[in-house]
Amino acid sequence: MEKAPSLTSLCMEAVKDELLRGDDLLPVICELPSHLFDILLLQLPPLALQKLQMAMDFSSENEYDDVGRGNGRKRGRFSNLDKAWRSLFELRWPELVNQHKSVDWQQIYWETHLQNCLDEAAEIAVLPSFDGHLGEVKIPDSILQHIGYEDYMKAATCDYSNLSYHCQDFGFYARCLRLQNIICGAETSHLLRNSKLQSLVLWWIRSKDQVGGLCKLLSQNIETLSSLEFVHCKLSSASIDEICGSLVVDSVPTHGIQNFSISTSSFVETNPVSLPLGLVSFLSSGRSLCSLKFSYNHLGRNFAEMVFNTLCDASSGLSILDLSENNITGWLSDFSQRSSSSQPTSLGRGKALQSLRVLNIRGNNLNKDDALGLRYAMVHMPNLEVLDISDNPIEDGGIRSLLPYFIEASEKCSPFNDLYLENCDLSISGVISLINTFSTFKRPLKSLSIADNVLGSQVAAALGKFLSTSIQVLNISAIGLGSPGFEDLQTSIEQTQELKLVEINISKNRGGIATANFLSTLMLRAPKLVSVDAAYNFMPVEASYILCPSIKAAKGNLGLLDLRGNNLHCQATHGLFEIQHAGKPVLILSSSLPATVDAPHDDDP
Repeated sequence: MEKAPSLTSLCMEAVKDELLRGDDLLPVICELPSHLFDILLLQLPPLALQKLQMAMDFSSENEYDDVGRGNGRKRGRFSNLDKAWRSLFELRWPELVNQHKSVDWQQIYWETHLQNCLDEAAEIAVLPSFDGHLGEVKIPDSILQHIGYEDYMKAATCDYSNLSYHCQDFGFYARCLRLQNIICGAETSHLLRNSKLQSLVLWWIRSKDQVGGLCKLLSQNIETLSSLEFVHCKLSSASIDEICGSLVVDSVPTHGIQNFSISTSSFVETNPVSLPLGLVSFLSSGRSLCSLKFSYNHLGRNFAEMVFNTLCDASSGLSILDLSENNITGWLSDFSQRSSSSQPTSLGRGKALQSLRVLNIRGNNLNKDDALGLRYAMVHMPNLEVLDISDNPIEDGGIRSLLPYFIEASEKCSPFNDLYLENCDLSISGVISLINTFSTFKRPLKSLSIADNVLGSQVAAALGKFLSTSIQVLNISAIGLGSPGFEDLQTSIEQTQELKLVEINISKNRGGIATANFLSTLMLRAPKLVSVDAAYNFMPVEASYILCPSIKAAKGNLGLLDLRGNNLHCQATHGLFEIQHAGKPVLILSSSLPATVDAPHDDDP
């Protein structure tokens, strides 16, 4: 026999319905006793909760007495409102909750809701059969039901099912949005006229009309917008000029954009003789510009060279420059020729990129001559901390060109910390020279990656010595260590009392049982070790009995141990699945592989 609903439940349901129908009960609800008010909050759908909070916001001017003392009861109720919004957000988007910390949950709820509405509208507007106004697009019942929409509300004065209603009522809460090209017309700028956007991501922008509609939206949000990103777009010089022009206030020759990104896009002119004037002005006047990204755009040498030279003369406090995955061979040849006549090893001179902390130029087909030009360019980056030059065939000659910079940077106490040299066609000779040089520094690197270079087991001795420095993150995946290499590594670290290592990637090295022996020794000597990737090392069944005791001993700090692709004994490792760090399992085996992880690649060099 089903339990009959309590009188309190029936009353709460009636109050909820009345709130959705009208405003008559609002004054009464605001004066409810705290325990009843709190129960009601947890039962209200978003539309009703929104109406209640708006009424409370309106009356908040009476929250203080004549001497400015706050009403503690009202402050507590506003706090409970935030908890109610968080509960509604978690109920609707449980997978997104952890992405938001210390936020206004009412704001983030309606922002995410509006994003869902815009995504649905884009799917409808892209259909060939669509021939109407964007604001008249009907929002599906599956979305409306989430906010408390009921059938009787169809007779209301406003049409809750139209996109225009959601933009008008909830556009105010939008701070970060993603817009597809199909909804980037002039009508969108009108629909979102109440928004105060801080971040905007644009997809598939191609036509002149789309650029025009976008520019109106940018102009509306010029005072608040700080991040702008283009993905899968096709842009001409004229389009770039128009976009950059809409970001500048007429009376002030500058803009407030902090993060600007164009990725996985195409330019009509990939290797122009000159940059679009609007882009030059944008880069030159961007005093707030912190991050600039042009990646996966098939850009050529001329474009990269002109962007770099423009930045050298700009007054921005640029922190991150990402030119990865283009084809910019020779982009610094003129720079190196100009610098070679001066003092190329004098750190911090000139006007160039003084504030740059991160430089990402991976995947650009750069060679050893480009590495020489880079050495001269980095002289003018005294605050550089991270350099990623992976996936470029710079070879050992490139390393020899860069070594003088690294040496002087260390002597000058430069903040340089992280170096990525993955898949750079390096030989064992070049890498040993590099590692031995770093091992002598008073202030060693924090992070080094030499993954995917065919080095062999003989590099292990130098790596073992390097591990005894203060290195915290090391990636030596797929360098061909084999069993002899892991044996040498184990012998080297056995002579060290304590390692500073926090993360290490030794995957795809075919180390067999020697991998397990090395890991067992490593875990005992690296108390701060948090992450280990030892996947695809052909470890046999016996390795399970070597690893298990060490893993249990390190379970207090170890957060991730990836052992996929090894033939480990399920029964021996069964108890390890119970070990957790920050509420998540530590161990990853093939049998526990999440569905989101891609299938492994072959580890052949």
